[in-house]
Amino acid sequence: MFRVSLPAGLCLVISGWMTAGYGHPTALDQVVISATRSERSVIDAPVRVEVVNVDGLRTRHAPSLKEGLDDVPGLQLREIHGKSGYEATLQGLSGDQVLILVDGMPVSASTGSVVDLTQLGLADAQRVEIVKGATSAQYGSAAMGGVINVITSPIAQGWAASVSGDIGSYGEQNPSGRPAEATRGHGQLQVEGGGVHWRGKLALDQLESQGFSPNPEAWSRPGDALTRSHVQGRLEWHGLDDFRAFAGVSQFDEDINNRYVLALPGGGSAQQKSENTRRVRWTGGAENTLKSHAAWRVSMLHERFDNNTDKTAGDALFDVRQANIELDQLSAQFEFPPSISQAWLVGVDWRRDGLAQAKDGISEINASDDVSRQSRELFVQNSAYIGADLEALAGIRYQQDSDFGGHAVAKTAFRWHALQSNDWRATVRIGIGQGYRVPNLKERYYLFDHSQLGYVVIGNPGLVPEESVSAQLGMILHHRDNLMIDFGFFSNRLRNLIQIDQENPSVGDAGVSEFRYENIGRAITQGVEIGSTFSPGMSWSFDAGYTFLETENRDTGKELTRRPEHQLQFGVRRNFSQGAILVLRGRYQSSELVSTVNNARSPASALFDIRLSQSLTEAMTLYAGVDNIFGEQRDFSDPDDFGPLASTFFYLGFNYAIQGRK
Repeated sequence: MFRVSLPAGLCLVISGWMTAGYGHPTALDQVVISATRSERSVIDAPVRVEVVNVDGLRTRHAPSLKEGLDDVPGLQLREIHGKSGYEATLQGLSGDQVLILVDGMPVSASTGSVVDLTQLGLADAQRVEIVKGATSAQYGSAAMGGVINVITSPIAQGWAASVSGDIGSYGEQNPSGRPAEATRGHGQLQVEGGGVHWRGKLALDQLESQGFSPNPEAWSRPGDALTRSHVQGRLEWHGLDDFRAFAGVSQFDEDINNRYVLALPGGGSAQQKSENTRRVRWTGGAENTLKSHAAWRVSMLHERFDNNTDKTAGDALFDVRQANIELDQLSAQFEFPPSISQAWLVGVDWRRDGLAQAKDGISEINASDDVSRQSRELFVQNSAYIGADLEALAGIRYQQDSDFGGHAVAKTAFRWHALQSNDWRATVRIGIGQGYRVPNLKERYYLFDHSQLGYVVIGNPGLVPEESVSAQLGMILHHRDNLMIDFGFFSNRLRNLIQIDQENPSVGDAGVSEFRYENIGRAITQGVEIGSTFSPGMSWSFDAGYTFLETENRDTGKELTRRPEHQLQFGVRRNFSQGAILVLRGRYQSSELVSTVNNARSPASALFDIRLSQSLTEAMTLYAGVDNIFGEQRDFSDPDDFGPLASTFFYLGFNYAIQGRK
């Protein structure tokens, strides 16, 4: 029988209390915006928000958003099959159902139909906010499983600059076969400054890696060689009465070389695939908080994503593909002056998506050159305050889509400060929301070419939108500033879930399997999440998180693929009086179903990392680390093993920061 048993749930809650803690409790007065699209403190937000702040990003030495999210309970970082990248899944809902935002504006799908988190740098990030469960009523389509919002740092008066860099090695798995050679380098540079009215910032990020291989003498290289660069510029004008206008541009470039041996009748063919990606993103807008405490914001986005791939076998070039994605969005929202008993927010979004794809100069999209869709959306939200401790939030969004017509979704949430004293504070949150996701253009028309792995995935124009109902129940308990225990139950019931039809492949050219996206009838994901942090003093802190997840395709009775039942994260941090910080981290993931055809499973895995930083002066810091200390790695001869891709990685770096604030 499919259920979360009461004894198991009680054991998890007791476990959360007994392991009390692990890390720095989230500041109760920290302001977040992703819960309701308006500024709220963490403790007062009616929707639960998890925050990875700038201190957490720095101690992780995170070169991308993927590493910044490594330790968030209930979030699985899943390798994108066929590419050097990772997607985020929340509470069993996959990456194409999780909306990735930067300052509240969407990021187009990087590869497949999901956003590759390794393509989002953190050079300009102040914090990352995570909202789990259906948030379509606030953010529209693609937010069915939740939202991950990267918030960039504000530009203060005065000036500041920082530079950082690190080099690292995969040891015996370096492609050159020389263990002591540095095979990956990463660097960042930031410069910002300005006065009362005009302020600007420039951020540069560069990463180069030669990849890695368990057998450096072999042609195949599981760890791709790659180069990533990210340039960001932002300009702001600050007027009177809290008015701010802003404009920014960023360009991301990635070059990847993948070497593999394609199995063919009578032998194998040594081939390589080259992939070049460029994302250019233009943003702008203005915001103002009025004297009446009403506020408005207007934001604009234009993003173009170009992806070009080709393959070679010997000197022969083939399968030359060009794909172009365009994303435009205009958003506006107005917060009415709040009263003692309620507050209103109204927003509108207009969005356009476009896709073009060609192979060897010939369009692959139904004999046309490109496809596009538009949506117009209206969002209304009301917060009603019932006494000093209880808040009820209700929101509704109507979406008019050019391809799928009109649809409305709603969300309701309650926040109750159940206990407030000098030492203890407890907050209970209950929420239920509808999710709605229009199949994106890639799922409907794109051809995902992973023939180097023996298969391709073909888009299906006949897909229909996914729908869900998400329920969240949780409680956060704080003791002073040193202990936080957070536990909750979640349930997501889905209809028309879009997945690859693994049971009915056809066979194409050269024996390559061809799969299509299909809507499955009904599915459910549900479980328990527990997180705790404990800081007994200034020197030590501890954190731990556990997620129990059950999934089921309710038409077949089988569990959903690539969703582990158990996840565990824990960490220890030690601050030394001489300016040194030592961090130990561990992550465990249970086995996961890979195929419903043969019931193949990927084995469980456990990773342990160590990080050390030492402040030499107020401006200069040295840091070092070892990722995957014990070298846990998948069996590359087993196609059903999706364990850790990379083995042990060692790195050493520095950061130098100066400032002259007014």
